[in-house]
Amino acid sequence: MYFFVCSLAVADMLVSVSNAWETIVIHLLANRSLVIEDHFIRQMDNIFDSFICISVVASMWSLLAIAVDRYVTIFYALRYHNIMTVWRAGILIGSIWIFSTGCGIIFIIYSDTKPVVVCLVAMFFSMLLLMASLYSHMFLLARSHVKRMAALPGYNANIRQRASMKGAITLTILLGIFIVCWAPFFLHLILMISCPR
Repeated sequence: MYFFVCSLAVADMLVSVSNAWETIVIHLLANRSLVIEDHFIRQMDNIFDSFICISVVASMWSLLAIAVDRYVTIFYALRYHNIMTVWRAGILIGSIWIFSTGCGIIFIIYSDTKPVVVCLVAMFFSMLLLMASLYSHMFLLARSHVKRMAALPGYNANIRQRASMKGAITLTILLGIFIVCWAPFFLHLILMISCPR
């Protein structure tokens, strides 16, 4: 699990660093502190945009990997360490970054076409749906487990309510943060498609 969290942290750090460098370069160009030919400026912009795309895709896939890891932890608790080995986690993280890099390169090559942007938006909604499904299934399992425990003699009903609320709050926070963090970016992409220039 911690490997996937580290992958997510690296992806989020990459988007921050890429945006910071792009802002610095734009500021230097605007103040004429940096004089560069136009074709080189376009290449630099493509590189920054590529890093941003790589980090966005890696971040989304890392969040999904965390959700899958939690799912395996809950539903296959006794076999978790056999299923999710360090080797498999490394392969999964490597695959995420290779796929994300490929997406970043494709995004730059075909950045002027709508299908690339549509693909990114579709990926966002797919990730959202998959994560919502996984976390909802985990929440329902936890709730049924609490109900079974409530049937046991001496079980306190207040504990049941608190456990159920805690699960619902956790689910809401996880999906809410994902939506709040990425929705503005994807809203921008949707507006780019629907309201061209």
